Amino acid sequence: MPTPTTHDGTEPADRTQGEGEPPVCPAGGPMRDPAVRTVAVDGIRLAHRVTGPEDAPPVVLVHGRGENSTTWAEVAADLAADHRVYALDLRGHGLSDRRPGGYGFDAFRDEIGGFLKALGLTGATVVAHSMGAAAAYLLARDEPGLVGRLVLEEPPVFFPLDPPRPAAERPEGPLGFDWEIVPATDAQLNDPDPDWCDRLASITAPTLILAGGLTSHVPQDRLSWLADRIPGARLVTIDAGHLVHIARPDEFLSVVREFGL
Repeated sequence: MPTPTTHDGTEPADRTQGEGEPPVCPAGGPMRDPAVRTVAVDGIRLAHRVTGPEDAPPVVLVHGRGENSTTWAEVAADLAADHRVYALDLRGHGLSDRRPGGYGFDAFRDEIGGFLKALGLTGATVVAHSMGAAAAYLLARDEPGLVGRLVLEEPPVFFPLDPPRPAAERPEGPLGFDWEIVPATDAQLNDPDPDWCDRLASITAPTLILAGGLTSHVPQDRLSWLADRIPGARLVTIDAGHLVHIARPDEFLSVVREFGL
């Protein structure tokens, strides 16, 4: 996962708005972006950007730690030509609600599943990066009928970190995400649930794993390990580092399109 950086300081959507209404910006006025919608999942209001034809096949885009749905802008614009694209802000990120004490890979797993169910997106393709990708493959493992296709960009694999990741220092200034996410997920990476590396053969969704090559901080041999344990998974390396979809969007899209999107 990328080292957390300072973002644009966006605050979560107003908690009093009606479900399905556009979120409210921090200044109190309506958001200018008509693509932004909200939906409540387990009492948490999740913002998401929706583009593309209403009757097109659905694709759900899930960001990594410290990011938000806008990280997918270029990818979403391309996919929206022939897909209904839902780019999600996970809890604690972007315009979605904060939930102190409620962060972790398991929480994000359940949240993605709840989002798919709430919007009637069973069978959608899920394209996810880093932290979001790890949550997505846990979901595809635990609820195999929910995800149609799975694209995992640079996901962490749940081997205990050795040496453990030290405590991170919060950057100065406003952040576009809740800093509590960092220590919560770092603790899980240092000492993950052993079950998270088991039962990967239960994933039935056709799976593409995108690796960023040797300039990524993610151990590439672990991505090979993951691909070997998901039935039929395809592993493709694009030498772009951890943020493949940003650094090499054309190559990213070419591989994703070839995968069947």
